[in-house]
Amino acid sequence: MATRTGITTPFTSRSTASDVIAGIDLTGRRAVVTGAASGIGVETARALAGAGAEVTLAVRDTEAGHRTAEAIRATTGNEGVRVAALDLTDPASVRAFTAAWQGPLHTLVNNAGIMAAPESRTPQGWELQFATNHLGHFALTTGLHGALAGAGGARVVSVSSSGHLFSPVVFDDLHFTERPYDPWLAYGQSKTANVLFAVEAGRRWADDGITANALMPGGIQTNLGRYMDEARMGLFMTHLQALLGEGTPLPEMSFKSVEQGAATSVLLAASPLLDGISGRYFEDCDEAPPHQPGTNTGVAPHALDPEAAERLWQVSEQLLD
Repeated sequence: MATRTGITTPFTSRSTASDVIAGIDLTGRRAVVTGAASGIGVETARALAGAGAEVTLAVRDTEAGHRTAEAIRATTGNEGVRVAALDLTDPASVRAFTAAWQGPLHTLVNNAGIMAAPESRTPQGWELQFATNHLGHFALTTGLHGALAGAGGARVVSVSSSGHLFSPVVFDDLHFTERPYDPWLAYGQSKTANVLFAVEAGRRWADDGITANALMPGGIQTNLGRYMDEARMGLFMTHLQALLGEGTPLPEMSFKSVEQGAATSVLLAASPLLDGISGRYFEDCDEAPPHQPGTNTGVAPHALDPEAAERLWQVSEQLLD
């Protein structure tokens, strides 16, 4: 099997969203960023708006969304920043969003997510992290397929995590009905699903000119970590040690700024360096290498498995039918 060269860029883990979008003109292009009322979603939307794009903040809390939109307009001078309601755990909300969308969509950044949430299920019985992080975005993106195809060269960006290393998608028990609930395995499964979605969307929609890629933004202190109490942090460290192997020292925790955390998302969303690139996983503004034992970086083989990607697509369609 032929190997491919990993994509590298001039940017690094310390680059910011404004660094990677410098000199890029997005005038006339339309973008949607989910979860854009907080964290790296705000800075992703701000960078795209600063480059001239019309940006829709797709958010559950529209009051926070309107405050964010006002702030982005003030800092960028771009009046084309809009807010639309979107609850990824509610299929009716997702359908309402996609039905209301008119015209082309050039960039969709599937940024919203939850991490290490307590055990909870939607009314459909779906485990909450899988429902929020994967199924909601799957329904949103497939519902907007026509708008993406109509844009010519559209991009889909799927915000994943190194947490995908904790678990493949467990097709026999997606919703933890047969095994004890573990917030980190549930999170890891949902983040693997984010990568697999990009792999399969890139394959299925290549003839429509749509590319799809996934990324790890890095460690950032945002409200994504709102469930991180002492017990969950201890469980995280247990999983991390298991991943690294007994006896391997745990890495020091280092964090990026929010602006640095948004850089890889913005790179995939807007940079001409990524024209035509699809179905890949990036970290620190470069394509990630294969995961190596004893590390917590790189991309796991289970996240790029084309058979798992196709199966996940089919299962997701069946769940949402």
